[in-house]
Amino acid sequence: MAKKKEAAGKNRRILRAGPLTKLLLLVLLLGIGWQLYRLQSQVEAAQVEKDLLAGQVEAKRQENSALAADIAAGGTQEKMEEIARNELGMVFPGEYVLCDGID
Repeated sequence: MAKKKEAAGKNRRILRAGPLTKLLLLVLLLGIGWQLYRLQSQVEAAQVEKDLLAGQVEAKRQENSALAADIAAGGTQEKMEEIARNELGMVFPGEYVLCDGID
């Protein structure tokens, strides 16, 4: 039995990595590290874009709630005059319109 252990010990070889194998592993590790760095920057850019879009969504929600409040209030005379002045350029008799440039 002792002879079998000695024979098994002699047959077992320790494989050592050569310089080419070490260089290949180093290159692979550097490549993986570079990919992780690029992915991290892409994740950060996506997070910034997500925050920007979330702000735009919130602004649209506020605009929608303001429009819903205007609809719920109904068409008051003041609101109709404001819309006519701002969007259609309505001017009451006796008012003057000052233009600062050519449209």
